[in-house]
Amino acid sequence: MSSSPMVIKVGGSLFDVPDLGPRLCRWLKEHAPREVLLVPGGGAAAELVRTLDRAHGLGEEASHWLALRALAINAAFLAALVPNSCVIDGPDLAELVWEQSRVPVLDAFAFCEGDESDDDHLPHTWAVSSDSIAARAAVVLNAAELVLLKSAPPPSGDAAAWAGSGYVDEWLPRILTGRDIRLRAVDLRNEKL
Repeated sequence: MSSSPMVIKVGGSLFDVPDLGPRLCRWLKEHAPREVLLVPGGGAAAELVRTLDRAHGLGEEASHWLALRALAINAAFLAALVPNSCVIDGPDLAELVWEQSRVPVLDAFAFCEGDESDDDHLPHTWAVSSDSIAARAAVVLNAAELVLLKSAPPPSGDAAAWAGSGYVDEWLPRILTGRDIRLRAVDLRNEKL
């Protein structure tokens, strides 16, 4: 693997930005290394699963896997927005995609399904969002940096403070504790490009 890959979570709150494709591509060109892995957020697709869970009492286990399936749709959506990109099943395939000068987009469902055999796999709960999936992918990839592209600037403080304020989910700080992965967030919706 590359010595400095970057995992970038593209927040689902950005999916309604009309110029998201060009905006994201400009940001990647200006701020990301060649070795980047995109992870989609949940957005409206994940909210639909939340609504179904509330209405039908699906439970966290079933809802977790349905929300991950929604993220698979969002991965295909991101791949459609970013030229020369492709959806991959796990971070282990990123190197091959980079060698082809392409941009990998993570299918979170396939990744989490394959990650189940690892003792550090994510729990099946609403407390885990795409933020934690991106963090877990960063750990597996041995990324140097995790960037969260969101629709609001980050609050002050560290990952635990971000989780306490609801800016990220509660599992993200747990995943990154003791890891040498730089975390930062960017308000891509309002950033002047």
